[in-house]
Parts: sequence; C-alpha cells; structure tokens
Amino acid sequence: MFLGTFEHTVDPKGRMTIPARFRELILDGAFITLGFENNLIVLKAQTFSSLSDTINKMSITNPDARDLRRLMFSHAIEVEIDKAGRILIPSHLRSKIQLEDQAIVLGAGVYFEIWAPSVWTPRSDELLNGEINNKRFEALDLSI
Repeated sequence: MFLGTFEHTVDPKGRMTIPARFRELILDGAFITLGFENNLIVLKAQTFSSLSDTINKMSITNPDARDLRRLMFSHAIEVEIDKAGRILIPSHLRSKIQLEDQAIVLGAGVYFEIWAPSVWTPRSDELLNGEINNKRFEALDLSI
C-alpha cells in the first residue's frame, strides 16, 4: 500500500526519484496518467489493468464515460524505474500540472500521486480544515 508524503526534486529531463517504499511496489510495472485534481497518479500495472477493465465496460454512449476514457487513457504512459530509482515524467504531463523542479509525492492507498508544491499546498491546507472535513465526509460510510 502506498502511504506517506515525500518531497522530491525533478531534474531538467523530467526524472524524479521514487520513494524507496514505493519502488518495491511497482517493480512489476506502473502507469502514470493525469489525476482528477491537477495532479498525476501512478498505478501499479495490475491496478491500471483492473481500472482499465472497469472503464472499458462503461457504455460508449455515456458522455461522462467517454470523457473519463479520454482523461485516463490519452495521457497514460507506462513508466519504468531506472537504476537510480527514478521514473521519467513526460514533459506534456509535467506542463499539465505545472510541475517544475520540485514535487510532492503522496501515497493514496492503491496508487500514489505527484503534485506541484504550488498546487498541493493550498489543497493540503484545505484537507486539514476539520470543519470542512466534517461536512465533506459525513455522507461517506467510514464504519470500522
């Protein structure tokens, strides 16, 4: 499971070191694509395949399903970890999320996210607001 938050640099070629804990989880392959909040998501190959199957079962007559396909698949690319423990983030994905020389990498359970610090910081501040969270999450069943 992908857990924790890390700060990493992105070199001019777009290479970013993956946290060591995360590297172990994607040795069998991974895909990177645009997320839903001006971020990137990295999924294990098996998770991406499962998600792809789910999306591909959606009706092509549904405009939201078509948009989801476009978002997920048109920006997706398979990534490999190099000998230094880095992945290459393509320039078109870096520019879409305003990612420059610094990145925030955070675990999200079955995948991890990559954010530009300028985008993540206000989002993180919002997520730490208890009053907003009480209203936002009250409808979710978080029974333990």
